[in-house]
Amino acid sequence: MNPSSPSGKGAATRDMIVERAYMIASSAGLEGLSIGPLADAVGMSKSGVFAHFGSREDLQLAVLDLAAQRFGEHTLLPALKAGRGLPRLRAILTHWFDWLGQDRGGCLLLSAVSEYDDRPGPLRDRVLAHHQRWRGELVRAVGLAIASGELRNDTDAAQFAFEVNAIALAVQHDMAIAGYDAAVALGQRMFEHLLPIYLSPHD
Repeated sequence: MNPSSPSGKGAATRDMIVERAYMIASSAGLEGLSIGPLADAVGMSKSGVFAHFGSREDLQLAVLDLAAQRFGEHTLLPALKAGRGLPRLRAILTHWFDWLGQDRGGCLLLSAVSEYDDRPGPLRDRVLAHHQRWRGELVRAVGLAIASGELRNDTDAAQFAFEVNAIALAVQHDMAIAGYDAAVALGQRMFEHLLPIYLSPHD
């Protein structure tokens, strides 16, 4: 079977394996994934797992893709229901904070940056691709707020997106120190302190 194009029952089994691997990686990190314990957890042999994934790295890549999909479904999709501009930006941040609270280990995608920042290869490339795609979504949301007149015309959308991303990073870091609720409160205040720098004069 070709691991990159599963179908039928094989696809369902593959999805089940990735789901369990995602649960493990959410607490232990991608490097915490091991084929042996994973095979035991899903009631399969190691060779059975390898029938769906050519290598441990292939499995890790699939888990990264699932993490990115889940993140988008939880964070971006519901935020699209909010009005364009600042309401959507606030909704993105609210859902992002909620996402961090789903697993007190924090966001797998954010954690993966630290795991692979100095390790060139397919995993680092995939992590960077997902983060660049997400940063693009943030830049787009900021651009809509500029177009609506809520943010200044000279706002650097990429810079603002970088600073919003930094807030989420700070919340994830502080969760382990101050607890989830306190970290989110600090993150919300940080955003409100940042916003006046970019608001249009009439707002």
